[in-house]
Amino acid sequence: MDTISRENNSMLPVGGIIVGVVALLLGGYAAMSLSKVNKTLAAHEEKVAKVDAIEAQVASAAAASDKASKDLAALTRSTQDAFNQVGGELAKQSAAITKLEESAKKPVAAAGKKGSGEPAVAGPGEYVVKAGDTGTKIAKANGVSHADLLTVNPGVNWSKLKVGDKVKLPKK
Repeated sequence: MDTISRENNSMLPVGGIIVGVVALLLGGYAAMSLSKVNKTLAAHEEKVAKVDAIEAQVASAAAASDKASKDLAALTRSTQDAFNQVGGELAKQSAAITKLEESAKKPVAAAGKKGSGEPAVAGPGEYVVKAGDTGTKIAKANGVSHADLLTVNPGVNWSKLKVGDKVKLPKK
């Protein structure tokens, strides 16, 4: 130690001062650069916050779109089911109308039936009503009592007899 202090090294303190000044200058420059970086970082943080907000809005819109898509699919299914149901009912109605049209086109009833244009034929023990006939006239014309005629034909409305109706005759 004595050797170092005895030597005349006047450059060592000057070198230390120079290194200290350079370190101070570099530290100041670093502090100014750090300040600029902090300002830039603050500006970028605002932009990142805006991007985060936009990302949240996009996620919300995507969820709403998915819900709308599911609702549309459900509505499509229910509409198709309704059309299928209505289609079945229309087919039934069409079949009923076709059946009615076919029955209206059938030929006039066979001979001996009411409204056929041909006279009805009485079977054994029957009488075919003619114009102007009444229960009393039919009984007298066939030689039977009026009471017996009424008894044999319980379902006949004698006040509404029509030409061509058949009535049973009691046995003599």
